[in-house]
Amino acid sequence: MLTAQQQAAVVILGSIFLFIGLAALALAAARRRGGRSILIWFGIFSAMYGIRLLAEIRAAFGLIAGPFSQNSREIVWLITYFILIPAILFWAELSLGILRRFFQWMAVVACGIAILGTFAIFVLRFPTRFMAYNNVLAICLLLALVAVNVVPQLAKKYLLIQSWISAAGTLLLAAAVIHENLRTFLPLRNYPFFEPIALALFVLSQGWVAAEKIFTDERRLISIENELAIAREIQNSILPSAVPKLSRLRISAAYSPMTAVAGDFYWFNAVDPHRAGFLVADVSGHGVPAALIASMIKVAMQSVGPDPSDPGAVLRQLGNTLAGQLRGQFVSAAYLWIDTEDRNARYSAAGHPPLLLWHDGRLERIESNGLLFGILPDHGDYPVRELPISSGERFLLYTDGVTEPENSAGVAFGDGRLEQVVRANQSCPASELSDQLFSEIRRWQSGSEAQQDDMTLIVIDVI
Repeated sequence: MLTAQQQAAVVILGSIFLFIGLAALALAAARRRGGRSILIWFGIFSAMYGIRLLAEIRAAFGLIAGPFSQNSREIVWLITYFILIPAILFWAELSLGILRRFFQWMAVVACGIAILGTFAIFVLRFPTRFMAYNNVLAICLLLALVAVNVVPQLAKKYLLIQSWISAAGTLLLAAAVIHENLRTFLPLRNYPFFEPIALALFVLSQGWVAAEKIFTDERRLISIENELAIAREIQNSILPSAVPKLSRLRISAAYSPMTAVAGDFYWFNAVDPHRAGFLVADVSGHGVPAALIASMIKVAMQSVGPDPSDPGAVLRQLGNTLAGQLRGQFVSAAYLWIDTEDRNARYSAAGHPPLLLWHDGRLERIESNGLLFGILPDHGDYPVRELPISSGERFLLYTDGVTEPENSAGVAFGDGRLEQVVRANQSCPASELSDQLFSEIRRWQSGSEAQQDDMTLIVIDVI
């Protein structure tokens, strides 16, 4: 039986643990970056231990539990069975490799014991029926923690953060918990405050470790974001700085990457005021790997031979230049050559969405595809479509990020809606059509998530 002073100490310690746990959970809820999981498990563990201490003193427990204070003994037993789960998952967040997997499997075992313990409490009315298993699991886990923390080679290999503060806190807690759990099997002397005080010091040490990990991750994320910002500036520099000024053509180019850097690429090859080639390419995947290949496409385009008027030859040479460099990535591309003096156009593509041609009040899909780059070393031939052009026509070159975005119901934007936007804006300048189309796509996605793919669109009006 605890004295009044001891009961007061238990209430104070329980309140501290509960406050620390709730503060950690509040901080996890407020965070928008990484590190939330470690705060969540730490907070749940600390709050559960605090409630278990308070439940030992029914008068104090009644202040926070109300009518549930009558079940304080059952709550103590429940928490005793379940508290290992957040503790194990907390350590899993701080572990690497086989140790992380070990903790994850032990969390499954702890869940099984907790379920059996719940059955023993409420059905068998025999709360201690499975407590020995819980005690053995706690002892094994703490011995593993001690070994990893005190052996520098193991700490370096299996812990995210190596800290003497963490090691000292773990050793002290291990001594207290192992002593307490061994009392189930051996007639050891009871020290009522050994475990709570050891746990308080452990919580402080692990709070230090958790904070250190979070701030380390924060610094790493800031560094990555700065590097991505630089990468985006570099990638923007490889795209054309302006559309070419060509006789009888009005051109608009719109580009919207999904992430800081993208796998879409477009290029203009203006030979003179009457003739130009237009390239759009889409690298599979997103992010930095796709962006690196996109930058390679620019280099490859600058090595295209002296005849840019043959789309098939341009794509063959582009594919040959990229061959062996894609490392499992695939690239689709489309190339359109327009000669306003001879009033004709030529088009070919490599596994790319069709060229769209608006004329005579309807939208025609022009398909002339060869193989994607990256499928076979020998890409074969790329068939070329000859197209006469006349005033009032409009060409659209785009990547699949324009038609494939889905709404919250999983329905793609699709070719039909693309045609509706083009038809509704047939009298608008090319730049206004681009803006309106991107606006409609973003509105379509508003109920689901952020932009789902890189988007590139080139609109060419013949006047």
